Amino acid sequence: MASSNFRLILSLIMVISLSSIHGSSAARNLLQTSQPPLPTIPPLPKATLPPMPAVPNLPTATLPPLPSNPTLPKPTLPPMPAVPKVALPPLPATPLPTMPSIPTIPTTVPSFPFLSPPPSN
Repeated sequence: MASSNFRLILSLIMVISLSSIHGSSAARNLLQTSQPPLPTIPPLPKATLPPMPAVPNLPTATLPPLPSNPTLPKPTLPPMPAVPKVALPPLPATPLPTMPSIPTIPTTVPSFPFLSPPPSN
C-alpha cells in the first residue's frame, strides 16, 4: 500500500517537472524569435466641449438667531442610607499540599551483559 502511494507521488512529480520543462522551452523559443512590427494606431480626434455657463451670484441667506436653552432647576438627591458594617467570618487555616519531588535523571549508563557468541561446529 505504501509503495503504491510512493509510486503515485513520484509519477505526479515527474509529470509536473516534465511539463514545466516543456513550457520553459516554449517560452524561450518565443523570446528568441523576432517580433513583427506593431500596427500604428491612428490618433483619436480631440473632443471639444462647450464653454461652461457662468454661475449666477446667489443672495446670501441670513439665519435668525437660535433660541437659548431654558434653565431647569437642578434636582436634589436624598441622602444615601447608612450601610451597616458586616464582619466576615475568619477563613479556616488549611495547609497547602506538598509538592511532589522531581525525579532525577541517571547520569551513568547501565552496563548490559554481552551475549556469548554462538557455538561453532
